[in-house]
Amino acid sequence: ARGGMSGGAATRLHPTPGPPASSSTTPPAHRHTGLCRHLHHHHSAHRPPAPPPAGPPASSSTAPPAHRPPRPLVSSMWATLRAITSSRLMFWWGRRAPAEARSSRHSYSREERGEMHGLSYLLYLKNSDGKYISPLHDIPLYDEVDKALFNMVVEIPRWKNAKMEIATKMPLNPIKQDVNKGEVRYTANIFPYKGYIWNYGALPQTWEDPCHKDPNTNYCGDNDPIDVCEIGSKVCSYGDVIQVKVLGALALIDEGEMDWKIIAINQEDPDAQMFNDIDDVRRYKPGYLEATVNWFRLYKVPDGKPENQLGFNGEFKDREFALGVIMSTHQYWCSLIYNKTEGGDINCKNVSIRKSPFCCSHEEAKSLVLSAGLAWMQPPVIGCSLNLGAALLARPDGRMLFPDK
Repeated sequence: ARGGMSGGAATRLHPTPGPPASSSTTPPAHRHTGLCRHLHHHHSAHRPPAPPPAGPPASSSTAPPAHRPPRPLVSSMWATLRAITSSRLMFWWGRRAPAEARSSRHSYSREERGEMHGLSYLLYLKNSDGKYISPLHDIPLYDEVDKALFNMVVEIPRWKNAKMEIATKMPLNPIKQDVNKGEVRYTANIFPYKGYIWNYGALPQTWEDPCHKDPNTNYCGDNDPIDVCEIGSKVCSYGDVIQVKVLGALALIDEGEMDWKIIAINQEDPDAQMFNDIDDVRRYKPGYLEATVNWFRLYKVPDGKPENQLGFNGEFKDREFALGVIMSTHQYWCSLIYNKTEGGDINCKNVSIRKSPFCCSHEEAKSLVLSAGLAWMQPPVIGCSLNLGAALLARPDGRMLFPDK
């Protein structure tokens, strides 16, 4: 567009005029600038031509001026060309905006320690400088570029069964596999689904306070960050940090605790612009919400537990309601991180909340990571004189190669 503009500017739209006419016959030309004057010329192009000025005819000895298009038409042509150029520039800007937004966001990397699906496995997150951070406390709740979006930490990619979660009780809160009775935990398949049917994770800087009773359901929080079900088409990876658009919420009552599930979509999903509220999920992904209700109601039944209960008779709440739930859990987190409320065994160690009494330096954070790894290298203490030998015979997932039958 710019090349076309330069070429047009370099080529005259009318021939070079001849000798100037007498001042008594032709008024001097004026140079018009500004949008209002361009609009004046644009409208003037549709008016009938003005009658020739009165006065004696020009001398026959004077050469007639070269033919030129009427000045209003020339100005109209220029206005049209500039409008086209402007629209092209705006389109070019719009196409570049997403890339510029991604470049201005914080980037995060992952560091895995231990064997995947083993008791010692830990996944730590680092900032763009390669420094260890807490995914629960140091990643902002809101996106840095678009405050209508939220950051989400992916704990479990779609179709996976391993029950991975942010370790709220460990320093810097790495992602690790949940453990039940000394065994890493997997979620059973709920026919006809395979594993988790969304990218599942949490919103950072949120906390469902176990001492606060939810006014809508009369149940207290589950002592975890608020959960997110991301319904986009992309299958994410463990520890991904993505920006999501909130669409609604489902009230799960899990073993007597309030466990909100936020329904959201990745803002980079090709269809993200089609989804703005929970009704859009029904419209464009029919059956997905019903499958979600069925999954959460039954997913613990294979473990011998009863069906979960759902608030509001299993009805999804809309985006506005979900935003209110997120804001309340963020306020509970603020009280937690500034030590204004009792957090129990939640570890609040962080590197970015300067006024928090739990804030530490990056050097201390690194030492915490190293000490956590050394703790897992120690032989298990179970009251047996062959602890070290048992540790050497253990598989990478923590199980014994030759278990005692």
